[in-house]
Amino acid sequence: MDGNGRWARRRGMPRSVGHKAGADNLESMCDYLNSIGVKALTVYAFSTENWSRPQDEVDALMDLLYGYLLTVEEKFKNRNMKLKISGDTSAFSEKIRGAIAHAEEVTAPGDGMVLNIALNYGGRSEITRAARLAAEAVKEGKITPDDIDEDYIGGLMYTADLPEVDLIIRPSGEQRLSNFLLWQAAYAELWYSDICWPDFKEKDMERAIIDYQNRDRRFGNV
Repeated sequence: MDGNGRWARRRGMPRSVGHKAGADNLESMCDYLNSIGVKALTVYAFSTENWSRPQDEVDALMDLLYGYLLTVEEKFKNRNMKLKISGDTSAFSEKIRGAIAHAEEVTAPGDGMVLNIALNYGGRSEITRAARLAAEAVKEGKITPDDIDEDYIGGLMYTADLPEVDLIIRPSGEQRLSNFLLWQAAYAELWYSDICWPDFKEKDMERAIIDYQNRDRRFGNV
């Protein structure tokens, strides 16, 4: 969900206003994607590198996150959606960790779209975590090194219970993954847009999906 800060600066407003506009846009986008049958949407909300931003911006993001989590039960109730959080949540305050646990619990019965929010997430740290878990399993005698293959490592990813990633969309004009879903992106299709996330609407998402549908996905084959 890139470009929130730039969207606000271009309008002479604080970056926090852009983050709020981005969060509002996520809500309407979820309604659209859920209605057309998308099974899972993963959004990059806060990376492992975002802690280095100015403290006032980090504080504003944490307040926005907490406020959103408090509304999830009501918002998701009639949408039949499920919330999932991917990332190392141990770095968050006890208040936010409690809100995450509650939001995931109350939405667990939902069988519509899964909204997977990447929080304190980085692709490299996710792969490092998986390697560490595999090493610990070998040390404890639960597996042997020969048991470690792509399926085993994939099962240690935060997204192990989600479908394979089909399409990664990067708005705001940047054309890089920025440490997002590095393992999962192996054969994902990439789609870029110059539109900042708060202005990225249903027609833009539809354009991305149609473009994806017209691509020839060969997965390394002829």
